[in-house]
Amino acid sequence: MNLIRAKSVEKGWGLKLGELARIWKGGCIIRAVFLDRIKKAYDRNPELSNLLVDPEFAKEIIERQTAWRRVVCLAVSSGVSTPAQRDYFGAHTYERTDMEGSFHTEWFKIARQSKY
Repeated sequence: MNLIRAKSVEKGWGLKLGELARIWKGGCIIRAVFLDRIKKAYDRNPELSNLLVDPEFAKEIIERQTAWRRVVCLAVSSGVSTPAQRDYFGAHTYERTDMEGSFHTEWFKIARQSKY
């Protein structure tokens, strides 16, 4: 969103980023719930320079940072590749080292069930 905002300012397009998030719900690979949250952030502050400075997004980043760090440390220390984000957002699948084939996980369902 920050790149889109920067180009909009540079070119004088006057894009409303909250409205873009609303429009994208019609077919974007980004989950609709996440787009709703982006829209609300830009509704709160249309001049928001970056989603990370929005109070709600910043709060969530801070709250979840410890869990993210644990996952990354565990993956790195175990030599495990972590292509989960790509699969989460677009169901692009991933390969495993223990068996042949392409796999997809319902990450959103797992996240809703997790305390993190």
